[in-house]
Amino acid sequence: MKKSLLYFVIFAAIQMIAGGIVMFAYQMIKGKGSELDATGMILTTVLTDVATLVCFLWPKWAELSPNWLRKRYWDVCFWCVLAACGAIIPSMYIQELMPELPNLAEHQLELVMSSPFGYVVLGLMAPLVEEIVFRGAILRALLRWKSNPWIGIMISAVLFTAIHMNPAQMPHAFLIGILLGWMYYRTDSILPGVIYHCVNNSIAYLTFAFYPDPNIKIIDVFGGSERTVLMAVAFSMCILLPALFQLNLRMKK
Repeated sequence: MKKSLLYFVIFAAIQMIAGGIVMFAYQMIKGKGSELDATGMILTTVLTDVATLVCFLWPKWAELSPNWLRKRYWDVCFWCVLAACGAIIPSMYIQELMPELPNLAEHQLELVMSSPFGYVVLGLMAPLVEEIVFRGAILRALLRWKSNPWIGIMISAVLFTAIHMNPAQMPHAFLIGILLGWMYYRTDSILPGVIYHCVNNSIAYLTFAFYPDPNIKIIDVFGGSERTVLMAVAFSMCILLPALFQLNLRMKK
């Protein structure tokens, strides 16, 4: 447990230090009081991701092993993609039924997503780095700490939710954290989680590209028809549930 909390604190510290370095350099160039633009936010994320990879992989707190990939579980990869696609609409629908939570990172996310390079950091780098930290390091330590894997999975999901530091993202992050933790436990590899995470973030990026208004609701996307929304949720569940069933059958260590 102590190791997992230490990894979490180190990851949070890296984010704060990297953000401080970029902010300091940015204000030295632009002048005091200047706020980060899209380029500054992306540079902060890149610096954070690179520092995290070095910090966690060099001392082998987490390991990148090709063993699972060598087994060529392409069917698992396929069902991971389908599960990610099927989970988006039901998750958004459930979140909209809940009381509205403050979106503290709305401006920062808009800046990053408005840049073409935003996809590189959100759709590719962030999934890899977060899976290395939260499943490859934190959950691995938790699974060694307790014999009941679900205790470790739930704790890692809570920490994964907390690091987002944005209440509006937390319900979705918690549910995804549980699913990604289950995938890691079943396969002993971060690769299925990376695939799922990449697809999830890619859909979020594309959604913003087509619907940049942060206040848009699912019902607006489907022409104001509540019936169409419910049909979309039902159709998505017809993708998600079989995908989870197939993953449960096929995922192996």
